[in-house]
Amino acid sequence: MAKNMTEGNPVKHMISFAFPLLLGNLFQQTYNIVDAAIVGRYLGPKSLAAVGASSSVQFLVLGFCIGICAGFAIPVAQRFGAKEYKSMRGYVFNGAVLTALVGIIVTLICVILCTQILHLLLTPDDIFKNAYIYLVIIFAGIPFSLLYNYLSGILRAIGDSRTPFLFLAISVALNIILDLFLIIVVKLGCAGAAIATIAAQGVSGIMCLAYIKRKIKLLHLSKKDCHFNGKFASRLLVMGVPMGLQFSITAIGSMVMQSANNGLGSVYISAFTAAMRIKQLFMCPFDALATAVSTFCSQNLGAGKIERIKLGIKKGVMIGVLYGIFAGVILICSGRILSLMFVSSEAVDVLDASAKYLACLGFFYWALGILNVCRLCVQGIGYSGRAVLSGAVEMVARIFVSSVFVPIYGFNAICFADQAAWVMACMYIVPVCIWCINKEQRNKKVV
Repeated sequence: MAKNMTEGNPVKHMISFAFPLLLGNLFQQTYNIVDAAIVGRYLGPKSLAAVGASSSVQFLVLGFCIGICAGFAIPVAQRFGAKEYKSMRGYVFNGAVLTALVGIIVTLICVILCTQILHLLLTPDDIFKNAYIYLVIIFAGIPFSLLYNYLSGILRAIGDSRTPFLFLAISVALNIILDLFLIIVVKLGCAGAAIATIAAQGVSGIMCLAYIKRKIKLLHLSKKDCHFNGKFASRLLVMGVPMGLQFSITAIGSMVMQSANNGLGSVYISAFTAAMRIKQLFMCPFDALATAVSTFCSQNLGAGKIERIKLGIKKGVMIGVLYGIFAGVILICSGRILSLMFVSSEAVDVLDASAKYLACLGFFYWALGILNVCRLCVQGIGYSGRAVLSGAVEMVARIFVSSVFVPIYGFNAICFADQAAWVMACMYIVPVCIWCINKEQRNKKVV
């Protein structure tokens, strides 16, 4: 159901919008945790390392796809907020065409270069075969990921975050069932985990498409809507490509960081894989809140309500920081216990490394509340290029720590690479966010 955020209580709008997103993210991360737990428990630490050895490059590629789809949804949200439904549907069609082209190009490139990517990540020989099988199947399923992310982004642009959550929840349940069946019963190993993932993504995308066709008349495209518009396509690319690059640029730093960690051996690869699953789980509220703020800002920019944008950002940052402090305490105090979901108690070295990584993250988790909200606000009001630079700052910080300090301090340096990236990115994005809002306010006064 469409929801207009240009009237009423901003906090209530953002929380009600973010809640289904949060549940959806939690379901997704729950699957990731179950997936890793099944692989780790039934196939062993080596297989867990194989699945996790390429997690950074998966984030790079899939993050680009998710980011570009989110960027394509921004003009839709702005036109929806301005009640210009004809141009909104034009953006929907042109975005679909561009998404299909991206899917074809990215899938072919990634599948062909899979071996080279794993060598670039310094993947150890003892896990290389399983890592390749898992990664090439995941890459082959990129079109399914794009289908869901584009259609769910369009639904969220018109204020409907509930429906994508429901479909995601169904796909996560299906994913877990397929994981158990393909790994334990059929015994497909790491390939089974990858097949389960792409099959579930395909189902969620098809459900979104069927729902739009049956229920959302506002998004039904007529023949007049279905023509390629160069102006619309350019606008979509200006929004989408920088957002995709932001995810990718950030992931490049993570790839360098993971490559450095992979060079430390399979114990630290397993520890890093387990800790990353937990880290991502606790990041779900940040992602949901930031997406809600971004949609709120996009719709209110379309309606010309700058003061509501300012209020929304202030409240969003406050909520994000408070949650970051809460989550940080849990990571500091319970990191080892949480790591037991993925690693048996006998693997003492792996548990020690995972708990240490999570504890170090916990002291800086509050910074993500500032970074995510401000960055997605900048994107939501149309300054995607400037938001990309915050990803570049993160990339440089991670690469610097990984290249300079990991050879000296080993895993201790890995434990502080993320925090360095978050703090440096915050120092950039906060003043940029303020500048962008003030510029929109000046533009509104001139008009």
